[in-house]
Amino acid sequence: MTEVSEILMSILSTIRVPRPGDRVHKDECAFSFASPESDGGLYVCMNSFLGFGGKYVERHHTKTGQRAYLHITRTRKTQEQKTAENEDDNNSGSGDPPKKKPTRLAIGIEGGFDVEQEQYDEEVKVVLFPDRQEVTSDDLASMPDVVRERVSLSMAGLQAADSVSHTLQVQQWDGEVRQESKHAAELKQLDNGVKIPPCGWKCEVCDLQENLWMNLTDGKVFCGRRYFDGSGGNNHALLHYQQTGYPLAVKLGTITPDGADVYSYDEDDMVLDFKLPEHLSHFGIDMMTMEKTERTMTELEIAVNQRVGEWEVIQESGTTLRPLWGPGLTGMKNLGNSCYLNSVMQVLFTIPDFQTKYVSIIDKIFNEAPSDPTQDFKTQVAKLGYGLLSGEYSKPAPDPGDDPNSSTEPRGDQVGIAPRMFKALVGRGHPEFSTNRQQDAQEFLLHFINMVERNCRSGMNPSEAFRFLVEEKIVCQQSQKAKYTQRVDYIVQLPVPMDQATNMEELQEAERRREEVESSGAPPFAAPRAQIPFAACLAALSEPETLTDFWSSAVQAKTTATKTTRFASFPDHLVIQIKKFTFGLDWVPKKLDVSINVPDKLDLSALLAMGQQPGEELLPEVAPPPLMTPDVEVKAPVLDDSTVSQLCEMGFPLEACRKAVYYTGNTGIDAAMNWVMGHMEDPDFSAPLVLAGSSSAPGTTPTESLPEEHLATIVSMGFSRDQATRALRATNNVLERAVDWIFSHLDDLESMDVSEGGRSEGGSEASREPPPGPRVRDGTGKYELFAFISHMGTSTMCGHYVCHIKKDQQWVIFNDQKVCASEKPPKDLGYLYFYRRVVE
Repeated sequence: MTEVSEILMSILSTIRVPRPGDRVHKDECAFSFASPESDGGLYVCMNSFLGFGGKYVERHHTKTGQRAYLHITRTRKTQEQKTAENEDDNNSGSGDPPKKKPTRLAIGIEGGFDVEQEQYDEEVKVVLFPDRQEVTSDDLASMPDVVRERVSLSMAGLQAADSVSHTLQVQQWDGEVRQESKHAAELKQLDNGVKIPPCGWKCEVCDLQENLWMNLTDGKVFCGRRYFDGSGGNNHALLHYQQTGYPLAVKLGTITPDGADVYSYDEDDMVLDFKLPEHLSHFGIDMMTMEKTERTMTELEIAVNQRVGEWEVIQESGTTLRPLWGPGLTGMKNLGNSCYLNSVMQVLFTIPDFQTKYVSIIDKIFNEAPSDPTQDFKTQVAKLGYGLLSGEYSKPAPDPGDDPNSSTEPRGDQVGIAPRMFKALVGRGHPEFSTNRQQDAQEFLLHFINMVERNCRSGMNPSEAFRFLVEEKIVCQQSQKAKYTQRVDYIVQLPVPMDQATNMEELQEAERRREEVESSGAPPFAAPRAQIPFAACLAALSEPETLTDFWSSAVQAKTTATKTTRFASFPDHLVIQIKKFTFGLDWVPKKLDVSINVPDKLDLSALLAMGQQPGEELLPEVAPPPLMTPDVEVKAPVLDDSTVSQLCEMGFPLEACRKAVYYTGNTGIDAAMNWVMGHMEDPDFSAPLVLAGSSSAPGTTPTESLPEEHLATIVSMGFSRDQATRALRATNNVLERAVDWIFSHLDDLESMDVSEGGRSEGGSEASREPPPGPRVRDGTGKYELFAFISHMGTSTMCGHYVCHIKKDQQWVIFNDQKVCASEKPPKDLGYLYFYRRVVE
């Protein structure tokens, strides 16, 4: 060991001990999905704390000169080992206590899910490159003190440190934090003589004997809400609240000396009631003697989350689906409601543009990666794409209960890939995608396309596969003059005209029966699904929209206009979103339960824009008059705060609400609401209100200093200093908002035609060439369906996503880690549809 000891002495300065705040990547390779559980284990650099699989550690050593790596290998314990350990724990009076069931919908905290690696035996040793000499803890004992102390501390620190993925997992998911109810302190309780027995409860309306709630004001016992699948209750507790206004109810069967489930109808959430013993005692219930007989709402929610991903939930028509393996058939692990990300990325990497950009030149991308490849967008996207397409990880996953050495029939689950680094990188700084909550797949698709745009300012840009131009034609009905505008888009949002359902009589009969059921307390029934023709959706997209509050430059007044939307170009790949998610009359989000006969072949040629017609006059380019107060014209917007507040309470962004009130001239909530609904799809919908003739947003002035570091960051992305200045001033100097703003105003910025030093030298205004428009591909409007993403659940914020992709004329279903041949792809129930152009 003398030679090894001398090597360690010579490189001792490169061996670091992790400090608080250091990012330790000991679960996943920076360039692949190798982990300590993989064949060959994981090598963690003892200087940078980056992890590398056996395929890439040599590359890192050659590039950086680093020689010392902590080699971590984990092998799955056999069933016999786990059984023996459990027996030892049970027989030992000093052993660890038995494992508790989770009582809180959270990860890695008291009462939540345990994320310890309890199923594996772990082995660690130091490996010295280039000769791969191994050093164990026992070997260190015979080495000089200075070597033994530094290396041992580094090894112990790396083993004790939380990995980056573990830290993010704990930070991102804590779904069960209940607040004290505002009604608890002064809750009114009626002296009506009601006493509740310790058992034998039933609903006072329908005689149900489970899912029962006792109102804490009058002691009435009613059944709970009806669940989406028809189970649960008949809503009688909710109806009682609507009739009486008594806000708090406790779930019978959950009462123990430690507490109970209390729901506040007024606050619409599970709450804490610090006076619960007193409130229960009022109706004769001794909390200290009660025993739990029903699952709490947390347990029910945990059970649902644990079932997410079970094959039975979404298998097609009850058939047993045949698992598939191989290149392009790789599953993705669910990282806690990450099925929206999994589905989108599976589809994107079936598109040639993304394969060419990120997978075909993966060696070049990895060779050019920065010192920390975990933070490099191109590297992590290439790593994900290769993981999906190579087939290296498309192999059966071992059953956790099986001996890994035994041979069993393959199950539906795959080893697959866990896109932890990718998810952390694309979600960094985003208020939603940085969490472990469920998200909208369509919003994530646009977010990812936006990131691709940012990182492909030069060279090939795969998002061009989706990019197309939309032409909007507005005709003033008073002057019959027209206005043409074009905008870039990536997704066609297809409306769902419910009044065009082909089974309208069946739906009306079901609605009549539903009202009877709710009034009589009869058991619920399964409602029919609305059948909507795809042609009706296309017609709703293309029919003219009436604008009742349009300011016409021709007549210098507000009047009525019609707006028609058409394709100014057809993309190579067309994404269609079915607008299933909408608002009810009470502004509560809801999902439309519809079946749409989406075609395999699609021809949109009839929706091609024709441009200005012969003899058609255009509206004059005159700006609308500034907003006026009764007595004086002002430059700053004078807005009706109450109208802005009402819009904000409905959940719309503040800046969008301010613009709605401004552009409708403070004419009231109805006009402002109409403006909001008509502009929700605008790319700058949430951007700050910027007045015509001013380059600054509210709260800033043109002379206000801008952060130099923010300017430098935006300039480094390929924009000029003037463009960066304009973006920062439009967003109150918030860098992330400025970057989003600049990418949604590319057309305006390109027309500035400026350079770092100001306006470019090229002659007068008249002599310069017009700025080029956004680059789009164009061709025939004929398409064929090759993929679709489906959503199950009541809203985009819950439920589950899967995708179906057509591979070699065979439909394949990707359900997280399960990849199977699809028997009956439910094409009529999709949410996002992906078409490719048919080349004739």
